[in-house]
Amino acid sequence: MDLPEFLAKILQAIADACLDDNKLPGALISCGVLQAAAALSLVFFIAPSGVFGNHGKALHWLYYGSLVTVVLVGFVEASVGFWVADDRSSDMCLRCLYSTSDSAAHICTRVQKANAANKL
Repeated sequence: MDLPEFLAKILQAIADACLDDNKLPGALISCGVLQAAAALSLVFFIAPSGVFGNHGKALHWLYYGSLVTVVLVGFVEASVGFWVADDRSSDMCLRCLYSTSDSAAHICTRVQKANAANKL
């Protein structure tokens, strides 16, 4: 399978996850792993050049720092996918993670407490 075909399958998984909540964990996991792998390949195989290579060490470290940040975000995205796959009732909490309002975080806390009470 070549790269454009693989990326098309990943994009199709994202589109399917927007329409069907059951496909959300697979899309999160595959996209997170792909994002982390792409950033790691840049860290190990592509040296900083251009603006990052010729203007001192600060931009050199900024290049690697931003790539390490992308790797971490990719791993967090994949771990959220595993978290959602483990407990399907946590979809509400996943949506709250992407919301910036305090009321959404309050709702997420209430949903978690209700789920904990139901499991007892």
